[in-house]
Amino acid sequence: MLRQLLLLVVSVFWVGYSYSESIAPYYGTTPNAAAGGHTWSMDNILPSGIPGVDINLVIYDYTPIKETQDAMVVHIQNENADGTGYIFRESDDWSGLPGGVEIRKVVPVVSTNRSQWGDGSIEVEGTGTVEDASVIYNYRVDPCYDPQFDPNCPGYVQPQPPEIPQVNLDDIYDATEDENVNLSNEETVLIEENEEVLEELDEEKEEEEERKKRAYRLAALEASNAAQLLAEDTRISQMNQVSQNAVDRLYMPKTINGGVYTETVVLEDKNLPQNKDGLRNNLAQQLLHDKMIEMQYK
Repeated sequence: MLRQLLLLVVSVFWVGYSYSESIAPYYGTTPNAAAGGHTWSMDNILPSGIPGVDINLVIYDYTPIKETQDAMVVHIQNENADGTGYIFRESDDWSGLPGGVEIRKVVPVVSTNRSQWGDGSIEVEGTGTVEDASVIYNYRVDPCYDPQFDPNCPGYVQPQPPEIPQVNLDDIYDATEDENVNLSNEETVLIEENEEVLEELDEEKEEEEERKKRAYRLAALEASNAAQLLAEDTRISQMNQVSQNAVDRLYMPKTINGGVYTETVVLEDKNLPQNKDGLRNNLAQQLLHDKMIEMQYK
């Protein structure tokens, strides 16, 4: 009976010692929000049921269709969820510029929780339309947005245990204090060994908590660096695309004036005269060759 009681205490302690491994922040991107039209709901493209989602980057591209002389401004925007204006709005003025040229932009924004982002849309002012539009949001998910998600989250508060009624320990029967009960050496050793096991588990618990906190800090730093590299890589790609579009507009449409170039040289006499100097030279070489042949037989 005593052995079963001690094993029960150890098992209960071990169950309370488990932790969650999913506390490190991670990044993701949404599908094309404008795939179904020029208005969209953020609830349909962002992860659902997760409170710790922050938007930190907006990537969009489209092709304006317009005449060069027409005035046209395109707005990529998201309403503020509380109804006061826009939380994000990027405008491109195409007035006086030719249409048919694709534009790509990467716009960093201050990390803002998804709860503040309302419906998104593409708005066109003036004369013209937008085709092949794509709007993608880069977001970060922080499971520890709610500190109570995991004991290793910063700011986690240990739940308060229920109130336990006070019990007079003098009224509790202790078999080890009863002079009429004699514990064997084996049972005494068992009690001491289980007390040592509980102490070791307590030390291991403290070490594991510290290890989890270090892992969380390293994962958060790694995720932040990855987001910065992604933004920089996307910005460089955008600049390269803009430069290439400028080169294409300047050089690709150009044509070289030309046609058929006819021959202008005309030979007045088709008969070429004999080269007498060349004939004498060939004859002299032949005589010299014959003389050298004859010398080898003398």
